[in-house]
Amino acid sequence: MGPRNGRKDVRILLVGEPGVGKTSLILSLVSEEFPEEVPPRAEEITIPADVTPEKVPTNIVDYSAQEQGEDSLITEIHKANVICIVYAVDDDETIDKITSYWLPFIQEQLGENHQIPIVLVGNKVDLVEYSSLEIILPIMNEFAEIESCVECSAKTLKNISELFYYAQKAVLHPTTPLYMTETRDLTEKCKKALTRIFKICDYDNDEVLSDYELNQFQRRCFNTPLQPHALEDVKNLVRKNVDDGIKNDGLTLRGFLFLHILFIQRGRHETTWAVLRKFGYDDNLQLSKDYLCPRLVVPPGCTTELSHQGYHFLTTLFEKYDQDKDGCLSPSEVTDLFSTCPVIAWGPEIVNVVPTNESGWITLQGYLAQWTLIAALDVCRLMEFLAYLGYISTSDENQLSAIIVTREKSLDLQKRQTSRNVFHCQVIGPQGAGKTSFMQGFIGKNLLMQASINKAQLTQYTINSLQVYGQEKYLLLHEVDIFGMNDTLTPPELFCDVVCLMFDGSHSRSFEYIARIFLKYFSDSKVPVLIVGSKADLPAAVQDYALQPMYFCSKHKLPPLQPFTASGVIRKDAYVKLATMAAYPVYKPAWKLLCQSRHLPLAQDSTVWVKAGLGMAAVALVSLFLVKIIKAASENRNTSIIKMRK
Repeated sequence: MGPRNGRKDVRILLVGEPGVGKTSLILSLVSEEFPEEVPPRAEEITIPADVTPEKVPTNIVDYSAQEQGEDSLITEIHKANVICIVYAVDDDETIDKITSYWLPFIQEQLGENHQIPIVLVGNKVDLVEYSSLEIILPIMNEFAEIESCVECSAKTLKNISELFYYAQKAVLHPTTPLYMTETRDLTEKCKKALTRIFKICDYDNDEVLSDYELNQFQRRCFNTPLQPHALEDVKNLVRKNVDDGIKNDGLTLRGFLFLHILFIQRGRHETTWAVLRKFGYDDNLQLSKDYLCPRLVVPPGCTTELSHQGYHFLTTLFEKYDQDKDGCLSPSEVTDLFSTCPVIAWGPEIVNVVPTNESGWITLQGYLAQWTLIAALDVCRLMEFLAYLGYISTSDENQLSAIIVTREKSLDLQKRQTSRNVFHCQVIGPQGAGKTSFMQGFIGKNLLMQASINKAQLTQYTINSLQVYGQEKYLLLHEVDIFGMNDTLTPPELFCDVVCLMFDGSHSRSFEYIARIFLKYFSDSKVPVLIVGSKADLPAAVQDYALQPMYFCSKHKLPPLQPFTASGVIRKDAYVKLATMAAYPVYKPAWKLLCQSRHLPLAQDSTVWVKAGLGMAAVALVSLFLVKIIKAASENRNTSIIKMRK
């Protein structure tokens, strides 16, 4: 079992005036008896992780002014995780030195607002019959870095173990980030963190934690459910102390925060820290880098997609915040969904990237498509949002279970099959070729709808889902402009699953741009290419090129020229062809045959392509069967001839 907060070790430094018993305290802890002879300074001691409550190795360092200089002290102060200032309860001068020398000296080295906790240790309580806490309490209130005070005796062993436990606890479960002693309230950062946790655990978004939700929270943080009687005791405690802490027999946010104040006031900081760390917070109440973006290796040629668990989590989240159950998220619902995140994952440009309703509100289809886009383009950003939104599959997993790293593309080509569900398509063509209209058509916008688009909110991407042989796939379109006849493409622009070369069919010089690009980059490539002539509703122009588009496609064994127009009802056949070519790139000759069939009309949906695919599969099987028969007959004939010769 590893350390519960991720810290590798704890380093405790003991300082104080000579003769207060620093060395005796260390030796009494180790030997469990008071030493008869005490050296000027104890050697550094390491306590193994398996004998400490928090399972963290602990190093205890003694400082002696008799044997060490100030430089050594300064070095040890900077290395320490917690500093124990030891004083003798029977010596007022050693108490005065706490504020006149030790605390100012430590601040001078670490800064006035340093985060190293201080524990005050009153030794030799066996020599007096009173407590020094009345004198110490004002000091604790004045210096925020002081975590606690422990009175003990090295001679009688009183509170020796407790002393080092509290020192360790001051490092692993510090009070200062959580609680303000002067106001007896949680810090603002702690409230913000706990509020996020509350919202994540409020599965039905009704602003209270039901018994079921409280038990799920308990399991996630402590791996055990609350017993029914314990649950009722907690709610009764909240009822007695907070007027609106319980609502509809569930725990409200105010009641939730009150419980954590109570834990801290009763010295159970570890309970609150256990909750915070389970949800990714570090000692400064920030989500740690490891929690936000776990290490993920994506080899060259591989891509990243959402897994089934990832889609399930995001779908559940959509349903949670779709309060009116209208199948889309209004702007206020989107804001509420991302209330646990520092920013919203998308801006107003979303209406031009994924499907939305008539009001521009994102639908479930568009919502999942947008997360698919983020997973494909910036997987680390996806993992950060999943962390902020509270993704977790099991107590031992992180966001990596929400992500799939696909197989390297060259292996897909070798195996002649792919398990990918997201296909990248580069839409390449000269400016004015109709690429933007083609991309906006993919999310259901015809020319009339596109007329009202704010050009400043256009991006280079659109994404949507469609059916390929009865399976849902995502096609991600990326627009690439060609600015001149000799324009070049960059390596990222060449990395894709399928290419759409687009020209303006009504412009006589448009085709030459994409013809040059094809010959330069794709004539010998294994990436399938579909040539699309846009503005098919306008009169076709004769192209100023050696070959007309139809003959160019035929010569280079490409699928027939695909006409497209965004005027009127958007036809899906071009998009389905691109997705199918991406899913089955090795069947380019078959695609050519399929697309040239005179009996195959331009399809409004993927049904025709499914039927055609099944038909071709049947033809292939029959052909294979006939080849085997002919081969067998040939072998029989040869055998007969040999026998006759004998």
